[in-house]
Amino acid sequence: SSATILEKLKTLMSPTARNLLPHAALLTAMAFWGSTFVVLRIALTALTPLQTMAGRMLVACIVFLPLWPRLWRELKEHGNLGTLTLMALCEPCLFFLFETHALRLTTASQAGMITSLLPLLVAAVAFVALREHAGLRMWLGFLLAVCGVTWLTLAAVPDEKAANPLLGNILEGIAMCCAAGYTVLARHLSTVYSALCITAVQAFVGMIFFCLLALVVPESDTLISLGRDFPAWVPWACVFYLGGIVTFAGYGLYNFGVKRLSAGRAAAYTNLIPVFALLFGVALLGEKLPPAQYGGALLIVLGVLLSQWRGISRNVPGQKPTV
Repeated sequence: SSATILEKLKTLMSPTARNLLPHAALLTAMAFWGSTFVVLRIALTALTPLQTMAGRMLVACIVFLPLWPRLWRELKEHGNLGTLTLMALCEPCLFFLFETHALRLTTASQAGMITSLLPLLVAAVAFVALREHAGLRMWLGFLLAVCGVTWLTLAAVPDEKAANPLLGNILEGIAMCCAAGYTVLARHLSTVYSALCITAVQAFVGMIFFCLLALVVPESDTLISLGRDFPAWVPWACVFYLGGIVTFAGYGLYNFGVKRLSAGRAAAYTNLIPVFALLFGVALLGEKLPPAQYGGALLIVLGVLLSQWRGISRNVPGQKPTV
């Protein structure tokens, strides 16, 4: 797995390179996750949300299949099954449920901007749950970013690429709250479990959750239109990419980084997700933010920078000082 490979690489590296490894892992994970907004929207041109998520989790479980005997021994040894299940319910279950429906209604670029709230949400949850320090600067940045998200959402107007961006952006915001709970729980569990085991539990619980929902919950067969045609195999390739690459490598790399940094500090890297999402959205789907939304996007960026400025200046490899 990506996390296991990184662990082995650490033994061959200099101390400086070893300190940089968690940061490189998080940067790569952000590129994978930034691409998911575009890839999910392409998959939803041919599949329903529950079909897409059930397929994604099934692919991830198949990838993990050869490793289950080892992972099962680790699970039996350490326990904490209730906390593991709660973590997996936060993400991927509820997170993907809200985000996938959000991406039926809003653009990848707008949804990507909403993810800028995640570092601040994580910092707030970590302050309460893990007693990680959160100062006045962070709270002021949080308020500024929330104002930006509100502006971005209220200024959104429906078009051929976003049927209901107001509701879609709200659903994406709820997904970020779920992601904040996941990040803090993963940080707590990473002291006991390997990043590989945490990622495998997410895939297994997510597969059961979405397969059951797909079987019992009726869905509309109305599919989204992106204004362009894709070959029939492309949406299915997107599902395999999401399950085999993003779920496996993305979460593996992220959990590796969270294990070695504070929950808030690792989550701060998610500030890059909107950048990657916007770049992929523009390059692959021809998306762009309407002029009225640029002010909201600017407020979000300023809020994040304000909240992270002092923390960034003090963060050095080896310290445990903040999506």
